Amino acid sequence: MTVVVWLREDLRLDDQPAIAAAAAHPTLFVYVHDSAAARPLGGASRWWLDKSLAAFGESLASIGGRLDIVAGEAAAVIPALARHADAVFWTRRYGRGVETDKRIKAELQARGVRCESFNGQLLREPWEVKTGAGAAFKVFTPFWRRCREMGPFEPPRAAPKRLNAAPWPSDAPPRANLADLKLHPSKPDWSGGLAKAWRPGEAGAQARLTHFVDEALGAYADARDRLDWVATSRLSPHLRFGEISPRRVAAAAEAAAQKHGWDRGADKFLSELGWREFSHSLLFQSPDLATRNWSPRFDAFPWRKDDAAFDAWRRGRTGYPVVDAASRELWATGYMHNRARLISASFLSKHLGLDWREGEAWFWDTLCDADEANNPAGWQWVAGCGADAAPYFRVFNPILQGEKFDPEGGYVRRWVPELARLDARFIHAPWKAPAAALQAAGVVLGRDYPAPIVDHERARARALAAFAELGGEAAPQRTLSARKSAKKSG
Repeated sequence: MTVVVWLREDLRLDDQPAIAAAAAHPTLFVYVHDSAAARPLGGASRWWLDKSLAAFGESLASIGGRLDIVAGEAAAVIPALARHADAVFWTRRYGRGVETDKRIKAELQARGVRCESFNGQLLREPWEVKTGAGAAFKVFTPFWRRCREMGPFEPPRAAPKRLNAAPWPSDAPPRANLADLKLHPSKPDWSGGLAKAWRPGEAGAQARLTHFVDEALGAYADARDRLDWVATSRLSPHLRFGEISPRRVAAAAEAAAQKHGWDRGADKFLSELGWREFSHSLLFQSPDLATRNWSPRFDAFPWRKDDAAFDAWRRGRTGYPVVDAASRELWATGYMHNRARLISASFLSKHLGLDWREGEAWFWDTLCDADEANNPAGWQWVAGCGADAAPYFRVFNPILQGEKFDPEGGYVRRWVPELARLDARFIHAPWKAPAAALQAAGVVLGRDYPAPIVDHERARARALAAFAELGGEAAPQRTLSARKSAKKSG
């Protein structure tokens, strides 16, 4: 039997069910750079894919496989290759690509070709996690509770020791060289910061997982929100391109917790994997998650249009240091700390009143880990229009968030170096610093660093007024006790 393994976002050998199922047979391992993809990759993702494909090609070759790349429409390429095969295997996906997969599967089965798809992306399939009434969950906490109640996660499977590459058919679609895809940026090549920050590929993913569970998992529950510490796994780009499976990640966390007694850290980390699962469940329910408000009432929301404000936000020139540090980290590394994402997204959608879709599209282009589930689900959650969303009246105060999660200003000093010499007492609100403190730090506001482009309290009031026009829930009264509570939560 000859098999085609259609590769997409599953560029690994370890715990890769489609490859494991084909291991005993002559196989074509094919990546189709689909010109008809529902949403073309952003620049940072294209850079990562270039490196990930190169690494995966080497891994395949080391055990007898061969990575074949074809540029074209998958709906034409895969059926053409299937004329030379008895079976086609692939990893399931859950967004807009589902319809393409269904059409290809129906066509091939009608021709007598065996088709099998496998779960290689999630701990649980979206249709497996249901409420007592048989419906999909729309709130995270009961969703994740149900995931855990379903029993242990399926254990990961080891990589095959040997593969058998089938010859490329003479009348098959022409193969492309990786360089032909032009995924690496040029004129200019802006990727130096990404190359310095990351090691794409399966080996890089496994090394990062090992480092995290050995060095950071135990303190994860308490440290994960600190912007100035390296306390998170940073596995998200590796998961996004399938360089490591969530089953492998979960198994490593659970093993470390059992060995060291790190139950609290592991439980919190696994719940973050749970958010990824929940986002994919939402995507499966709504494939247009990146373009349509989950809550229809937000279709009438009075989003503003302000190109100058949007440009200031994405360039890191808003005058709010923690917001600007987040934008600059993103541009330099293709990554943004999760806490910073919450602050940044809240600032765009609530302080500036700009449509969350503008921010989502920018993240899609600049994040290495941008995928069609997590990226829009996260933006909708912060904007208040998503499933299980943060209430719209929760407007993150960027000053308090900075003081709480970057108390010494280390994160800001790294990414906003013009403020590096400013006293920590003022670094998150430099416009409040005494003239002597600014002078000692060599900072002239308006010249070295901008004044805030919006006032926090006025922006918050404007956001709440817009929400009230929509018929939204009223904000809690700003009593003294409420103010103290808000200060604690930021």
